[in-house]
Amino acid sequence: MAAAPVWSVDPRTGKPREQVAVEATAAEVDAAVRAAHAARGALADRAVRAALLRTVADLLDGTGERIIEAADAETALGPVRLTGELARTTAQLRAFAEVVDEGAYLDIRIDHADSAQTPPWPDLRRWKVPLGVVAVYSASNFPLAFSVPGGDTASALAAGCPVVVKAHPDHPATSELCAAVVHRAAERLGLDQNVLVLVHGFEAGVELVKHPLVTAAGFTGSVRGGRALFDAAAARPTPIPFHGELGSLNPVVVTEAAAAERAEQIGAGLATSMTMGVGQFCTKPGFVLAPAGAAGDRLLKSLTEAVSGTASGVLLDQRMRDSFVAGVRERAELPDVDAPVTPGAGGEHTVSAGFLTVPARALATEGPHDLLLEECFGPVTVVARYEDPAEITAVLSRLPGNLTATLQLSAEEGAGTEGSGAELLAELTPLAGRVLVNGWPTGVAVAPAQHHGGPYPATTSTSTSVGATAIERWLRPVSYQSTPEALLPVELRDANPGAVPRRVDGRPEPRP
Repeated sequence: MAAAPVWSVDPRTGKPREQVAVEATAAEVDAAVRAAHAARGALADRAVRAALLRTVADLLDGTGERIIEAADAETALGPVRLTGELARTTAQLRAFAEVVDEGAYLDIRIDHADSAQTPPWPDLRRWKVPLGVVAVYSASNFPLAFSVPGGDTASALAAGCPVVVKAHPDHPATSELCAAVVHRAAERLGLDQNVLVLVHGFEAGVELVKHPLVTAAGFTGSVRGGRALFDAAAARPTPIPFHGELGSLNPVVVTEAAAAERAEQIGAGLATSMTMGVGQFCTKPGFVLAPAGAAGDRLLKSLTEAVSGTASGVLLDQRMRDSFVAGVRERAELPDVDAPVTPGAGGEHTVSAGFLTVPARALATEGPHDLLLEECFGPVTVVARYEDPAEITAVLSRLPGNLTATLQLSAEEGAGTEGSGAELLAELTPLAGRVLVNGWPTGVAVAPAQHHGGPYPATTSTSTSVGATAIERWLRPVSYQSTPEALLPVELRDANPGAVPRRVDGRPEPRP
């Protein structure tokens, strides 16, 4: 059977634009993985890896106009949004180059032989080594920052792992352009271009996670698709780590005091956050617990005005649009659910933003309203109105894991002088990997302290896909015992010529 063609499709019209590639066969996936596996040596040197990451970033900047044009044609995300995403992508690459240069991620610990210990200690030297070939599954909603040159790829290359990327069908041409940039960077440095290999096709993604030379995988997408790949990774004869981001409701709790203090500000901020990027951010606030009563009414009035003024927009593809329209319709038809601003179809290829309301008590126990506790991808949120603070606890206890959880407090609650701000913060902490106070979750800073992950189904592991510690996903620790210094990696030798941060005999080693 001939391989199926891969088309670039215009989401504004639903029509194919150009044939980009063909779907990879099982044999081609095997060849891709083996080529990447053979390129491992090209990434052995830390200085070379840092240079590769910086060169890719420089070349992306130089090709930015063309890449943004292609990404906008395939995703309709717009040049402004994509320009910012490209800047984030290159910043990630340069940040991981700095991580590699510093070397603290190696987590080196040296314990010299000590006969005074009981029992005596041998000489032990521990650090972290790359796992091997990493499979990366591109995200639909971030054609750059979570796709071919994105955080999974950058962190894997930084760790010393070659990458095989499964392109997302929503932006195949953009993926090809970005892969070509990585190949040019490798060529410029005299490296094997197979440090990154790109494949297309659904079956290629399945074959990839099953390949015996693939040692780990990173995924951003739906619960259904991610769980299928996660199960396949676990069912292999040799299971591998699968770091999947699957879905998130990103709950928000608004206290009565916060609503009384700044209802209009909260309503406007929620509207901006939930409609940003046509509601296609993984951190979109999709569920809000807000008070009933006069303060809550003011909040809803502000939200209504702001959302009503939001123009309809294009989702990433027709399938997502159809799913959004059907999903909001099903939710709106539930008993006691109202739609102050009705979300749904805005045109043949667009959707309109809106929000739903429901009494919080309807969600305190299991029932048909549980559908409202599932993510609906697109510009919609659910506002559950509580009459008693006890309803907050009852509903929060039923929520799944999330990437984020947000708490809107009054000034006095935030200062700890009034109310139960600390108690609510403690209730939200088990639900999410990032907990915000008086902010909005859309916008993920690429910072060393960032954590982008959370309890299942937000992610399938406890790791982050954003920030410096994302590199840890692609490493494993190894201890060398009583090994002659001449045989040790230079980072583990007593002289420490690279001045890598280390703990020696239990204490941080002074830097040269």
